[in-house]
Amino acid sequence: MKYSDSSAGIALKQYRIVLFKEIFRKTIHLCSAMVPTLLAIAYWPVIGLLVFALFGYCLSEYVRFKGIEVPVISKITTIAARKRDENKVVFGPITLVIGIISAALLWNLEAARIGIYALSFGDGFASLVGKMIGRVHIPFTNGKTAAGSLSCFIAVFISSFCVCQNASVALILAVIATVVEVIPLTDFDNIVIPILIGGIAQFLLF
Repeated sequence: MKYSDSSAGIALKQYRIVLFKEIFRKTIHLCSAMVPTLLAIAYWPVIGLLVFALFGYCLSEYVRFKGIEVPVISKITTIAARKRDENKVVFGPITLVIGIISAALLWNLEAARIGIYALSFGDGFASLVGKMIGRVHIPFTNGKTAAGSLSCFIAVFISSFCVCQNASVALILAVIATVVEVIPLTDFDNIVIPILIGGIAQFLLF
């Protein structure tokens, strides 16, 4: 009985660590929703800052592997890293920024806004909700859950509708984003979602 209680305690502790990491990581993810507003205020300076942040992060990861800790950045990276990222380059922030920059450069501001919101809210809430309350797992998706996919659909539908005011288009974008999110693309969904959803939004609306 004591052994069972101990095992349950260890499992609970591990679950809490994973959940904390996911909340911390997706909080950063959700903060990317501020980028479209900043782009509307100062487009090229914000693009420049994003490129600078991208190269700065890549440099910090390089020196981290050389055993040199970069203040703040290395600590945040360590806290946010998934188990699969242990002893590897943490690609999540890299693909996140690449996806945002690509959507901003490829599409007009409103279409890019829809694509970035799909990444920030759709992918962000899918992961959070899936980790916290997801019980029904979708086969062949590396652990994606029905609850996470539903939250992605709702988040993308609402965020898209708030931008375009077109329920039919928002529905189409939500369905496509949900399908893409459920595909096990690891960190590369950060690139695919904003580019694809932004592109479809521009084609349908503008």
